[in-house]
Amino acid sequence: MGCGRFAFEAREPWRAQAEEACLRAKVVQPSAYLSRLAEIDGPGSCGMTYPFRASAFAAGEVALTTGVTLSCPIIPEIDSWLLGTVQPAADLYFGEPVIGLRAGSYSCRSRNNQSGARMSEHSYGNALDVFAFRLAGGREITLRKGWRGADDEQEFLREVFLGACRHFTTVLAPGSDAFHDDHLHLDLARHDARGLRRVCKPLLKFEPRLDPDRVSRGPESPRPRGTERPARLVDGQAGAPRQLRPSADLSSGLY
Repeated sequence: MGCGRFAFEAREPWRAQAEEACLRAKVVQPSAYLSRLAEIDGPGSCGMTYPFRASAFAAGEVALTTGVTLSCPIIPEIDSWLLGTVQPAADLYFGEPVIGLRAGSYSCRSRNNQSGARMSEHSYGNALDVFAFRLAGGREITLRKGWRGADDEQEFLREVFLGACRHFTTVLAPGSDAFHDDHLHLDLARHDARGLRRVCKPLLKFEPRLDPDRVSRGPESPRPRGTERPARLVDGQAGAPRQLRPSADLSSGLY
C-alpha cells in the first residue's frame, strides 16, 4: 500500500524536534556499525529528517541479521534496553549473552497494513520489531515459538518485554492482538500531547527476577520536559509493584 494514499496525514512537528534534540545531545554518533543517511522525505508523510542505518546495537555488541533504518531518538533507547535488560536477562536465564537480533524497522505503511488506518510509527523510523534473539552459543529465541515455549524462553521473553516498557511508549508482544503474534513491537509514539501515556500489552501475571534499579543502563536519549518513563510492571498481586494498564481506546489497530 503506497504512502501517497496517506498524503493528507502530515508529519507532526514533534518528530523533527525530537530528532534535532537527539543530534544536539550527541548520544548517537556515526561508527563502524551506525551511519548517517540522507533525509527520507516521503512519499506522503513518511520519512525522517536525520535517518541512521544500523548494522548492530549496543556499541557493536548485538549484531543485526539485516540492517535497520531508524531515526535518532529510538537508537539510544534500544541500546539502553539491550544493555540494561536483555543482556542481564540472557545471563540470568541462559548463562550467555545475546549477540544478535532478527529485527525490522522503517516501512512506509499504515498501522498493521490496514486500509484507512493511521500511519505506522515504522513510517517515521520510530519503531523496531524484534522477531528473535540469538545467543552466543548459537541458540535462537524466537517470539513465535518462545513466548509459549520452553520455560526458560518464556521467562526470558517476559523479562525483556517488561523491561522494554520502561524504555518505549508502545510495547506490543504476542497476545496483545492478532498482528503481533510473532514479534515484539517497540516504538516512541506520542499517545497524548505531553507524551505521558504508555501502551504495554498484554497484561501479564509474571514477577520479574531482574531489579530495574540494579541492572546496568545504556545511554539515555533526550526527553521533552514533562515526560517520564513508564512505571514498573508486574501482575498486580498484593505486595507487588503496580501494573501499568493500557488505555482502553488503544486496545486494537496498533502499529
